[in-house]
Amino acid sequence: MTVKYLHTMVRVTDLAASSQFYCDALGLREVKRMSNDKGRFTLVYLAAPGDEDAQIELTYNWDPEEYTGGRNFGHVAYEVDDIYATCRLLMQRGVTINRPPRDGKMAFVRSPDLISIELLQKGAALPPQEPWLSMPSVGTW
Repeated sequence: MTVKYLHTMVRVTDLAASSQFYCDALGLREVKRMSNDKGRFTLVYLAAPGDEDAQIELTYNWDPEEYTGGRNFGHVAYEVDDIYATCRLLMQRGVTINRPPRDGKMAFVRSPDLISIELLQKGAALPPQEPWLSMPSVGTW
C-alpha cells in the first residue's frame, strides 16, 4: 500500500482574514480555489512556495457555523529556514507569537480561527538568544 500526503483541511469563518494570515503573514500561496453554489462552500488550497505537494485546504462554509468539540484538531506544522527571522517577520505583520522559540527550534502562532500553527527550525536548533529566550508565552497554542 502506498500513501501520499495530500492536504490538511481546516474550517475557517472569515476567508479574507484567513487568507491574509496564511498568505500575507505566513507566506503560503494559493494553488487552487473552487466554490460550490449548491453546497454553499468555498475551498481554497494553499502551499508553501516550492512545496505544492503539501497543501492546506481552507474550507469556508457560507452559512455561519460554530466549530467545537470533535471538529477541531491539534496543529499544522511548517519547517522554516530561520525560526528567529520567521517569528520576527510574523510579529512585524501583526501576528502574536503564542509560544516563542526560546529553544531555537519551535514556536507556535494561531490563525484568525485559532488553528495552532507550529513552526519548526530546519535542521539543528539555533543557539538560544534574546528577545526570544526571555519572552513569555501568550495565551494557548
